[in-house]
Amino acid sequence: MEHKHTTSPFITVRNSTIHGRGVFAKIPIPKGTRIIEYVGEKITKKEADRRAHIPLNKHKEDQSCGAVYLFELNKRHDIDGNVSYNTARHINHSCEPNAETEIIRGKIWIIALRDIAKDEEIVYNYSYGYEDYHEHRCYCRANQCVGYILAEEHWPKLKK
Repeated sequence: MEHKHTTSPFITVRNSTIHGRGVFAKIPIPKGTRIIEYVGEKITKKEADRRAHIPLNKHKEDQSCGAVYLFELNKRHDIDGNVSYNTARHINHSCEPNAETEIIRGKIWIIALRDIAKDEEIVYNYSYGYEDYHEHRCYCRANQCVGYILAEEHWPKLKK
């Protein structure tokens, strides 16, 4: 199956102060803009569970590894975005996101939550669950960073 590289007129990929590579605005991006589609291999939940442990185990051996690119599509399927043609896989997590993800007609879109300035890094909250949260440190350096990649609904639990 031939895959075309996901591109967007709005973005460029370069080194990030958050983690590895990041996605940055090439031009100002208005609030509500669909910036780029998150693409990859459509897999079953069972296969996603199997794949999720591979990078996490590698991370225990090598701190520079450990990126998980699995994205929940629906109740039966996930998207494994760990493919060369998925530019959106370089978008980092932040506790103060300027973008969000939305599933529109079976496609995962990264959408601007507010106006994004030229050269600003595009970030969204990966919204990980509370289980095993301690394995996912956050380095976003945002004013309200909670220290972990975690869905905002779970933040109050950290304060206990």
